[in-house]
Amino acid sequence: MMPFTYKALPSHVTFGRGSRAKISQELDRLGITRAIILSTPGQAPLADEIAREIGKRAATLFPGAAMHTPVDITASALAAVSSSKADGILSVGGGSTIGLGKAIALRTDLRQLVVPTTFAGSEMTPIIGQTENGVKTTQKTMRVLPEAAIYDPDMVVSLPGRVAGPSGMNAIAHSVEALYAEETNPVISMMAEESIRALGHALPRILDQPNETEAWTDAVYGAFLAGICLGSVGMALHHKICHTLGGTFDLPHADIHCLMLPYSAAYNRAAAPDAMARIAKALDGDDGPAALYELMLKTATKKSLREFGLSEADLDKAAEMAVKNPYYNPRPVTKEGVRGMLQAAYDGHVP
Repeated sequence: MMPFTYKALPSHVTFGRGSRAKISQELDRLGITRAIILSTPGQAPLADEIAREIGKRAATLFPGAAMHTPVDITASALAAVSSSKADGILSVGGGSTIGLGKAIALRTDLRQLVVPTTFAGSEMTPIIGQTENGVKTTQKTMRVLPEAAIYDPDMVVSLPGRVAGPSGMNAIAHSVEALYAEETNPVISMMAEESIRALGHALPRILDQPNETEAWTDAVYGAFLAGICLGSVGMALHHKICHTLGGTFDLPHADIHCLMLPYSAAYNRAAAPDAMARIAKALDGDDGPAALYELMLKTATKKSLREFGLSEADLDKAAEMAVKNPYYNPRPVTKEGVRGMLQAAYDGHVP
């Protein structure tokens, strides 16, 4: 047994079908009397519905969350917080909405309640990514960790397959990297393997039979575990390259994670054999990256970087950016190595 440290993150989690009904109760427990309710424009009707359900606890709606948390959007949301005299944050949505809530909390210390509607997992992490002038940067601080989350599988069952598949793969990416993160430990590795298993088996069922409630519940459970993994032990090359591609070229967050996961795992295949064995076991495969590739083919909306509209010159730029201030990674991160990984993903080759 290797020596390790483990620190549990202080989040209050409510899980189960129908738990959306406990939003008011959770706001009261957190001492939030006037919440700004955040969402993306597409989920504004849902946010409005929840505002009516919680009545006087809703201070105002801000349905302007956007991918990669642009700082100008955050500035507008902060103005809404001030004008409405909100004393807390209720984020209803996926990574974009949760990211905006974190950005507000970073600047105000307001408490957060999150009701996830995707598998993003950001609600369980003290990590925030923000974009300014086309550059996405991340930081880790307990100031942005939401105090509470409500996981209601009924909140995600309406996700179309083109969203559910990549979102689930995004969650799996958290768990994959947790297996070989710098601060990995046996507790998190156990959660990571279970998360990959739960999501890996649930996602094909969701795509084949969207009305299978149990599959959605399993996927939400896997995403919850994935969020804990990411928040506890950090990130590696996969997240660095996805943040680079997403922030620089404005690519869809979950979709780029979905595509790149098998390729980033393959980059680390020889350097993290135990992690690869756990991934293969969780997905009932013989090789971790190959099993992830097969799952990616089932879940991805686009199956190569070429399909995202990138050029080979863009790959050069991304590789150069990815080696600046690199995240920890079990295999040394080199420009040549990253460029080769990107080329394989550009061509859609088996990793």
